[in-house]
Order: sequence, then structure tokens, then C-alpha cells
Amino acid sequence: MLSGAILAPFGQARATDLTGAWATSADECKNVFVRKGKANQTTFAPMSEVHGGGFIAEQNRLIGRTAKCTIKAKKDDGQTVNIVASCATDIMLSSVQFQLNVVNQDKIQRLFPGMPDMEIYYYRCQL
Repeated sequence: MLSGAILAPFGQARATDLTGAWATSADECKNVFVRKGKANQTTFAPMSEVHGGGFIAEQNRLIGRTAKCTIKAKKDDGQTVNIVASCATDIMLSSVQFQLNVVNQDKIQRLFPGMPDMEIYYYRCQL
């Protein structure tokens, strides 16, 4: 279901597969995400915010508890993924830049441009 990376020809960077559910604590995955419906689709658990943050990554979308983002541009060198997304909440639209460092196939680090000491780690959830 959740693969780590798609291999590219020798000498080229690998594309990172971020598809799946990601939580700020690997131990809290079962409290942040659940599977629902006939399609067994991953969604946020009730009161998930109490157990930390997280997001669901799809091919061209990032889904948070309160925002849905459409990926407009993506640059991936295998180690760092830069994403520009158009995000919508119930009350506003905004353009957001994400910079992700790939620690390994199940752990990423979100950096915040212009804020060098701010970072959040996310762990891939196996549901």
C-alpha cells in the first residue's frame, strides 16, 4: 500500500513517494487516523488533534484536519521535496510552501522557510 520510493535510472535522484497518512508521533497513528466506509478510506479519527497532528498525502493533494491543499508545483531531488500548494480552509484560501527533508521512507522533516530553528517530524502510519 505505502511504498518508499520509485527507483530512477542509475545516477538520477529518486522520486519520493509521500502517499499515505503521516502523524507527528508514530505511536499515535491509531489515534490520529481511522479507515471508514466501503472504500476503507483513510480519514482523521474523532479528537485526533488531541493525539498530535498529521496529514494525508494523495497524488496531487495534501489533507489536514482543517485544510485541504492542491499541489500546484513540486520539486523532488530524492532528499528534499519542495511543494507549493493552494490550500483552503472553511474561511480562507492561501498559497503555502512546504519544504520536506526525507530522513527515510517512513520519516520526514518539515522545515519552515525563513524560520531556521523550526521543524516538525512526521512518521508514516501503517493502517
